[in-house]
Amino acid sequence: MRLARLYTRLGFGNPSPLLKQLPTAILFVIAIVVVMIAPGVQVSNQLAVSSSAIAIVVATALAAVLSRKESWRYLSLIVPTIDVLAVAALRYGSGEAISMFGSFVILPLIWFAAEAGRRFIVFGTLGAVVVSFTQFLLGKSVVVYGPEFMRAIFSCIVFGIAAVVINELSRQGRLQVEKVKRFAEQSRLMLAESREHAAELARSDAKVRATEQLFRGLWEAITEQSVIGTDVTGLIDAWNPGAAKMFGLTRKAMVSKRHVDDLHLKTELMDRARELEYPAGATVLNPGFSALVETARLGAADVREWTYLRDDGAHIPVELSVTARLDGMGETIGYLFVAYDMTKAREVARLKDEFVGLISHELRTPLSSILGYLELLRDDDEVPLSDGQLRYLDVAERNAHRLLRLVGDLLFTAQVESGKFHLDERTQPLGPILAASVESARPAAAAAGISLHLDVVDDMVIKADAVRLGQACDNLISNAIKFTPSGGAVTVGLTGPSPTAVITVSDTGMGIAADELDKLFSRFFRATTATRNAVPGVGLGLVITRAIARAHGGDMGVTSEEGVGTVFSMTLPIVEPAIA
Repeated sequence: MRLARLYTRLGFGNPSPLLKQLPTAILFVIAIVVVMIAPGVQVSNQLAVSSSAIAIVVATALAAVLSRKESWRYLSLIVPTIDVLAVAALRYGSGEAISMFGSFVILPLIWFAAEAGRRFIVFGTLGAVVVSFTQFLLGKSVVVYGPEFMRAIFSCIVFGIAAVVINELSRQGRLQVEKVKRFAEQSRLMLAESREHAAELARSDAKVRATEQLFRGLWEAITEQSVIGTDVTGLIDAWNPGAAKMFGLTRKAMVSKRHVDDLHLKTELMDRARELEYPAGATVLNPGFSALVETARLGAADVREWTYLRDDGAHIPVELSVTARLDGMGETIGYLFVAYDMTKAREVARLKDEFVGLISHELRTPLSSILGYLELLRDDDEVPLSDGQLRYLDVAERNAHRLLRLVGDLLFTAQVESGKFHLDERTQPLGPILAASVESARPAAAAAGISLHLDVVDDMVIKADAVRLGQACDNLISNAIKFTPSGGAVTVGLTGPSPTAVITVSDTGMGIAADELDKLFSRFFRATTATRNAVPGVGLGLVITRAIARAHGGDMGVTSEEGVGTVFSMTLPIVEPAIA
């Protein structure tokens, strides 16, 4: 910007008309003073000298007006035109050919020649011709090709060449000014962008600092879970307060010094390695650590139970989540291990199961005794009961049997949780087990006005405990009947494919809310539709059914839509494919 202003001040830019006129006006003032007081200056025509002074005053005044009126700038070339006439008059009135003031024409010539365009070279040159040939134009006799005439011609040629040079220099100057202006504008824009980037960087830095501070606060606040970070080799590089509390070891003692697999029971790691079919000594350099992170390495979160080992030899059962740590390119740069101490949870579960088992066992004896005495009352021929007493006895027996079934379910659930669940497995076809359950449920279905269908596409041979598997099927069918209104239908199906048998129990009942499906297999859970429609139950049937399915190497699944119906599926491994 400073360079642009300098070019303007030197006349290569676009100065005002007044600024361009001032040198000429000053020179004329000096010339008039010289004419008036200097001895030896010949004044051949006082009127011409006076006219030149008046013309310069008019030109200067016009330049001042044009400088203030931007819209009138197109008239500015009138000023140097008047200057040329003034110089011609001054030269004519002060000695004509021998006048010392003829060279003044260079100033209006510069004005003309400095304008943009080659045509202004002609205007400047014409101005020099007018000044040089004034005496000839006004009728003064002269010898053609005489000294004065030839001097005038050569003066015009010199002035013409000067006009060409000035016009080209002016053009080059304007180009340079434009370059400087463009550079200055680019510099201004770049400076503005740099300032914006600097402000954005400052804001981003503040956000990063705030996020880092928040992360540090959260990291320090996690004291109930152990969070351990490692690189891809298992070397620990992050150790939170929860890990320090769980192991009794400081961050300084662990980071960059210990590997995460050192904190695990070696037997568990080797069992997992053998499960993944790369035992120690194979191509895997560290099979224990590789087994620990295998699922996370493949891109999925791995949540399973492990046992941590403290330096003092204590064992800590944990539920461990292992996830991969990724860089900006999506490449794995390490792993994150988040562990929850299961010691208290397991102890509470053990005590709960013991309590349920104990209570269930203690209740079975008095309930069996009550049922026995109720039966004796019914069969006592010496003291027959009235019809009213028999109805009361039916109610008592029915509720006692219901309570006994509940106690049996509680005891069975406790056995499952404690790992004491025993199966009497035998190889047998699956179809008859389903048929027996369906036939057992037909009276209840008929009483409820529900059609019950068995659809066995292909029978299959399985290795199973027929009693327990029949119990599971009974639970599913009885649930379907309970949750289906009169006029509905329940269908029990059996399909493949090998090596899996799929038992399905579908109904056209009230359905289950989507957000409750994952809670169905929790103990004592009751769906909203069950409580809203007053369907009896305590929420143990599905727990027992899934336990039986898993004990046989299978699992349970469910799909449902409120107001449409529900489909429960049980998958079981088969021994032989379909029986013809």
